[in-house]
Amino acid sequence: MVSEAQKRAKQKWDSNNKEKNRIYRYRSYARKFVRDLATDDDLRELQKMISERLGE
Repeated sequence: MVSEAQKRAKQKWDSNNKEKNRIYRYRSYARKFVRDLATDDDLRELQKMISERLGE
C-alpha cells in the first residue's frame, strides 16, 4: 500500500518530468515490440534504421 505522501510525491515528480516520462514510456514500448511482437521483417527494418541513425 502506498501512503498519501508517496502518491503526492509521485504526482509532483510526474508533473515536473513529463519529457522523461514520455521517453521512458516510448522506450518500454519499443523494447516490448522488439522482444514480443516484431516479425523478422520488422526487425530488419529497425536494424536498418538504427544503423543509419548511428552512421554505420
